[in-house]
Amino acid sequence: MKLSFSPEDENFRSELIAFLDEHCPAEAKKNRDLIGSDCVDEDGIMMIPEWAKQWQATLFDHGWMIPSYPVELGGRNATPLQTMIYLEELASRGIPRSVHFGGYAIVAPSLLEFGNDAQKALAPAAIRGDTVWCIGMSEPGAGSDLAALSTRAEDKSDHFLVSGQKVWTSYAMVASKCFCYVRTDPEAPKHKGISVLIIDLDTPGIEVRPLRHVTGHAEFAEVFFDEVKVPKENLVGELNKGWRITMGSLAHERGGLWVTGVAGCQRAVDDIVAMIKRRGLENDAAIRLKVAKLYAQVHSLRAMGWKGFASFAQGSSAPEHSFMKVATSELQQTLFELGMDIQESGLAITDPAVAEEEGRWQNTFFGALASTIGGGTSEIQRNIIAQHVLQLPKN
Repeated sequence: MKLSFSPEDENFRSELIAFLDEHCPAEAKKNRDLIGSDCVDEDGIMMIPEWAKQWQATLFDHGWMIPSYPVELGGRNATPLQTMIYLEELASRGIPRSVHFGGYAIVAPSLLEFGNDAQKALAPAAIRGDTVWCIGMSEPGAGSDLAALSTRAEDKSDHFLVSGQKVWTSYAMVASKCFCYVRTDPEAPKHKGISVLIIDLDTPGIEVRPLRHVTGHAEFAEVFFDEVKVPKENLVGELNKGWRITMGSLAHERGGLWVTGVAGCQRAVDDIVAMIKRRGLENDAAIRLKVAKLYAQVHSLRAMGWKGFASFAQGSSAPEHSFMKVATSELQQTLFELGMDIQESGLAITDPAVAEEEGRWQNTFFGALASTIGGGTSEIQRNIIAQHVLQLPKN
């Protein structure tokens, strides 16, 4: 059997590559391991560079932001297979669509699925990047257990009063709107009584405090709400039925992330091999064995991802993708740690002016420590896989 893409799909690929060659800015071609390393200001606070704003708008205007969407939403009605071609071509080149994923990857599809007409009208600006959104999910007592959220929204007839705290909120420092999950019925069972509100972040009563992580950058924030007045028309979907939107939001977030994750791991393996050659370590048997195992893992994950996609495209579930988030995030940590180990001396130096490859391996390792937490911890993901994929009993 010969596996190949159709002429139409190869034409799609050729058109994409020609577009990237003509329009992609140099700043977008840096093969980043983690978005954000060069998207902070002089104080280390997350920002959105001008090149990133222009690049996202250019993708939208030419129908390459979300190819499967119609033209008016930044797409070109691409097929599922063409979308996969698109994702792999960008991922293999390390080219990001955006440096803030919340708007196009979570908010826009949620608004299009659950919003009213006025809310759906917000989707194009979210996809194009004209409006920057943050997602108000995690709380100090509700991280991976999202149903435990306690930020409350009291019904005041023509508006809600929101009080509470969100944490690890990406892009909150630069966002103008928050897609916020709140509890509107504190007496309801845990997974009920949750609603979603659109909150303008310049509303009185909101305080945003940047949070720095181990790299020194502040890419997250705490967001405090103190009796924030939110109009009733900002409710997305039905009152007290926001858990359904929650599940849709997480699905949208993870939909194509495995492609980027696997491509990033492949780049790391290739660069580790280059480092080994520079240091004359290619005949070191122990290192060769480590790299061979990692190389095999990357290609196994790519095959698993495509197998899941094939099932999904045929209308079946894709249990493989439940495993991909755990596997790629943990593999990234292993790869970046190996990159530091091979350097031997100076492996803890992160200063780009001193460290090898401008501190790439150190900074990416520290950043990757969060990858097994963000979007659902590996522990939670393993429980989901055990119960819903392997059908194992809870006890």
